[in-house]
Amino acid sequence: MSISIIGAGAIGSAIARLLTNTGLEISIANSRGPESLKPLVAELGPRARAVSLEQAAAADLVFLAVNWSKIPAALAGLGPWEGRIVVDANNPIEAPLFKPFELGGEPSTQVVARMLPGARVVKAFNHLTPNLLANPGAEGGKRLLFVSGEQADAKRQVIELITQLGFHGIDLGNLQQGQLAQFPGGPLPALNLVKHG
Repeated sequence: MSISIIGAGAIGSAIARLLTNTGLEISIANSRGPESLKPLVAELGPRARAVSLEQAAAADLVFLAVNWSKIPAALAGLGPWEGRIVVDANNPIEAPLFKPFELGGEPSTQVVARMLPGARVVKAFNHLTPNLLANPGAEGGKRLLFVSGEQADAKRQVIELITQLGFHGIDLGNLQQGQLAQFPGGPLPALNLVKHG
C-alpha cells in the first residue's frame, strides 16, 4: 500500500517521522512544492521523497494534515479519488488565535469529505499533539488513537496501520460519533490515554 502525506507542518511532519521510523516508505507534498521539502526529506532519510500534490493524491492511503483554512486550496484539482483512503488528521481550528471555525454542529470530517468525492475518508491522528504522536509507546503500554468513518473496511485498514505504528486504535463509529475526538468540542482531544496489556 502506497502512503503519502499532504501537509508538512507539525502534524504532517510528525506523521512522516512515525511512518519512516517504522520502516514504511512515504511521499510528502505541500503547497510550496517538492524543493521546499528538501530539508525535511533529508532528515527523514531514504524512505521519504518529496512529490507534487497531484502525485501525493495518487497514493493508496493519503494523510491530509493541512491548516483548516487551507484545505480547499490544497485539494483543488486533485482526484478523482476512486475509493482511495484519505485520513483526515485535521481539526477546525488553527494557530495563532485557535478560534474555532463555525460548522453549524456538523462534524469537520463530513465537511472535508465533501471536498473528496469518491474517497473513503477516515478521521484519525487528530486528537494528539505532535510530540505525543511521535511516541506510540508510553508507560509500558500503547497510546490510544481514535478512528471514525463511514466505511468499515477503510477504518479497518487505518486501524491496522495504527497497530503497525505501535499505537492502539479505537473505532468510535461513524463521523458523527467521531466528533468525540474533534478539537474543539469533543471530550477526547489531547487526552493522553494508554492501553496496557
